[in-house]
Amino acid sequence: MEKSEELKIAGMSCGHCVTSVKKELATLAHLTVEDVQIGKALVRYDDALVTPAEIADAIERAGYELTVS
Repeated sequence: MEKSEELKIAGMSCGHCVTSVKKELATLAHLTVEDVQIGKALVRYDDALVTPAEIADAIERAGYELTVS
């Protein structure tokens, strides 16, 4: 099922951070990056095809941490 989610991301502080997160999230098939700002990202994805672990891994590859609220 497709869903939209706002992700909380720790460690972001500048425009470079935003670009890095956006770039890594864009590598995930079946996930659309709607917006990335310092400390958060709004994404839309099919939760049958993309797992939370895959999303967290992409954020970690960018050098940041997905926080659980």
